Amino acid sequence: MKNVFLLILSVMLLNACHTVEGFGKDVQKVGSKMEEAARR
Repeated sequence: MKNVFLLILSVMLLNACHTVEGFGKDVQKVGSKMEEAARR
């Protein structure tokens, strides 16, 4: 689980979203991916 969090964090940093709206969308995507991983 720790590795998943670090991967997600690094992807977010690499994307370097510059707006609050963009950040919100990134957080939403991360949440969706975490839900998918939890269901498996």
